[in-house]
Amino acid sequence: MDTHLLIDCLLVVISIIMLWKGADWLVDSAAEIAHSLKISDLVVGLTVVAFGTSAPEFAVTISAALTGQTDISIGNVIGSNIFNLGFILGGTAIIRPIATNSKLFNRDGFFLLITTALIFLLFFGVNGWTPDDKYTKLEGLLLFSLLIGYIGFLFIKKDPPEEVKPSTADLKSYIYFFVGLIMIVSGGHLMVKHASSVAHAMGVSDWVIAVTIVAAGTSAPEFATSVSAAIKGRHGIAIGNLIGSDLFNLLGVLGLAGMLNPTAISPDIFNSVFLLVLMVGITLLMIRTNWRIGRLEGTILVTINLVRWYFDFAA
Repeated sequence: MDTHLLIDCLLVVISIIMLWKGADWLVDSAAEIAHSLKISDLVVGLTVVAFGTSAPEFAVTISAALTGQTDISIGNVIGSNIFNLGFILGGTAIIRPIATNSKLFNRDGFFLLITTALIFLLFFGVNGWTPDDKYTKLEGLLLFSLLIGYIGFLFIKKDPPEEVKPSTADLKSYIYFFVGLIMIVSGGHLMVKHASSVAHAMGVSDWVIAVTIVAAGTSAPEFATSVSAAIKGRHGIAIGNLIGSDLFNLLGVLGLAGMLNPTAISPDIFNSVFLLVLMVGITLLMIRTNWRIGRLEGTILVTINLVRWYFDFAA
């Protein structure tokens, strides 16, 4: 075996270890910090954990926006959100069913649905797409302002922690949190880079690599964190991480990208944005049904994403 290929394979293995160990530390320390701040796992998952695990999408999208690569800038956010709700939420539920609650449904789920529908209207309007349509700085500022308002609301109206423990977070908890966060973000980057090199060596095309390895790699932090949290019974962090990550992507990443570099809207992304609105609606129904997302619902979400991939390849 070629030495470079062997090193790439070894680094892929190392990246997987970094992802899972980092997620393990992140979930445990986030739960301790949540309790010490007298807020719920869900709020921590929706904010601090979600912001950290959205870092890869943030880096890719902002870089693409600054260089004028509009399709990548917007497409990465929309594609990542579909991946989060399809493969990651669905895959996590298949591994371990996720308990939900009315606050997640009424507050956070509906806010995500309204946000996604708003972006659909901003991009395509009531009368559909026209060649003159642009995503403006004002629209980007509106989205970013909504994110600031939402985060402020969560911390002002903070939920109490799910359980009461005598101990609170100490300096070690915060160190483990940031080390865990750095490990999962770095692990995701390593996975994308070296798994792509392995795929190239095996003759896989750039397009296939982009919609599989890159998509999965930039979402690997969310997947590792949500699965680890679900296994530990920290359902608030498990699903809050994904809902929060989608909100950070749509409002924070896309909002900032629009403020930095207004872009023309391509009609090619219509189907993806429409699918995202549909998937958010389906996820809301699943959250409400028996207040849990079970293995059957998880299988449906994964299947929707697989069908979407099939049509992407067939196009």
